[in-house]
Amino acid sequence: MRKVAAAIITFNEEKNIERCIKGLLECVDEIVVMDSFSSDRTKEICNQYGVSFVENKWQGYAQTKNKLNDLIDSDYIFSIDADEVPDRDLQAQILKLKSDQKDCLYILNRYTNYCGKWIKYCGWYPEYKARIFPKHKAVWEGEFVHEHLKYDTSLEVITLDGHLEHYSYYNAMEHQERANKYALLVAKKYFKEGKKTYIFQPEISAFAKFINVFFFKKGFLDGSYGFQIARISASSNHLKYKELGRLSKVDK
Repeated sequence: MRKVAAAIITFNEEKNIERCIKGLLECVDEIVVMDSFSSDRTKEICNQYGVSFVENKWQGYAQTKNKLNDLIDSDYIFSIDADEVPDRDLQAQILKLKSDQKDCLYILNRYTNYCGKWIKYCGWYPEYKARIFPKHKAVWEGEFVHEHLKYDTSLEVITLDGHLEHYSYYNAMEHQERANKYALLVAKKYFKEGKKTYIFQPEISAFAKFINVFFFKKGFLDGSYGFQIARISASSNHLKYKELGRLSKVDK
């Protein structure tokens, strides 16, 4: 039987980490947390459940995840965020995959809970994520944000049944703050890649994003939550290109 280790990076996740750990205890062989010196009860909660807990200075998403993976001895790594948890069907699938004889990359379907409502549209569902992989055949890449998994192309890719439940945001303010944070990181990434903005791009991009999420991605079927997601997505796009423009002017 192959062993599966859950790898979690954390910073101030006391609202989520206990739920995540409880779900993982049902299906993995070890849980390893790398924390960026949280100031809340994250460490205390992890210690209560006896998980391996390591503190390390934040080095970006990809680099931090890779450093965490290097600490793991299990055959497979299940990369999971603190605000996620496998449902019972997915737990059963993870227990089953331990007996697979060949190396595979496993894709999970993430289902997002937004401010207490499960979101079925807005382009948020289905949302497939490569999250379970052989330790020595995959690595995370990406300097600023939106890290992606680079894996050995010889791996068979399998989509597992069940859902990776994602408890994303508890209120609109939290969503807006994180969206703004990502927007600034993406702007920095674009600037480093040499991308430029054009006149009215922030406004045009924001309008196009709202139309895409609320209408083309059927966000209106999620009601007021869909409208809120579309609005914040649009404002994030506006900020992203405004910041890119600012960085370009500063560089001149």
